[in-house]
Amino acid sequence: MSTTSFEALACPLDGDPLERRDGAWRCAAGHSFDIARQGYVHLLPVQNKRSRDPGDSKEMVAARRRFLEAGHYRPIAEAVGRAVLAEAPAGGTLRCLDAGCGEGFYLRALRELSGMVEEQGGAVTLSLLGVDISKWAVLAAAKREKAATWVVGTNAHLPVQAQSLDRVLCLFGFPVYPEFARVLKPGGELLMVEAGPDHLRELREIIYPSVKPPREDDEAAPEGFTRKPTETLRYTIALEGAEPIADLLAMTPHLHRASAEGRERAAALTSLTLTVDVRLTRLVRE
Repeated sequence: MSTTSFEALACPLDGDPLERRDGAWRCAAGHSFDIARQGYVHLLPVQNKRSRDPGDSKEMVAARRRFLEAGHYRPIAEAVGRAVLAEAPAGGTLRCLDAGCGEGFYLRALRELSGMVEEQGGAVTLSLLGVDISKWAVLAAAKREKAATWVVGTNAHLPVQAQSLDRVLCLFGFPVYPEFARVLKPGGELLMVEAGPDHLRELREIIYPSVKPPREDDEAAPEGFTRKPTETLRYTIALEGAEPIADLLAMTPHLHRASAEGRERAAALTSLTLTVDVRLTRLVRE
């Protein structure tokens, strides 16, 4: 498995290329951003913050880490990794951003999968970048994976140079298509994982008075992209004990959407079998 550092960062203040030297990322205009002891860099200007501590809290990041490391979403990570590496030229370098990377689970899985591909004679060098608005998520990611570049930043104004990426991942996140189109090379791919109509239905039926009908699929590709066939991934998981159920709820938007009564019903559970139903969409930058 070969990796190389991601160098195509851009200054969040003026958009100029950043250069890494003397323990910081610096642009030609003199803006400087120190690299933290754990290895990440903070590129989220205060004017782009909507709160003092945006994104997932320290507790939410810990819950997600426990849930993901238990392997419940491993099939999703493997499907994403296969899609990322599909059609990647052997011997070339693949520059990949996880936009909304959380604690780095999917990039770590991608690196591991690329190692297996390399053993089978399909070597590709990965240049990995993870961006998340939560400093707690980026801190956790940087502690676990040294082969990637980790950045506190926002998808709305990615601190990334234009047309520098081969792949962008947006997994259970909020896509910002104009920004993704800006940073992708022509022919590069945006890979998105979104919840299907039955995703975690059993949990939703417990915490909500009624389950909303699924939204109609929009088959139109965003401006600047063409759509590849969508892949559906569906399987079941069994959670045993109150902690993994609480961790799952804490890492989803349902934690804040559910009523107090709904959260109490979830907290009373000691086991739960759930449907995982997700769509993997691939969009090619024109």
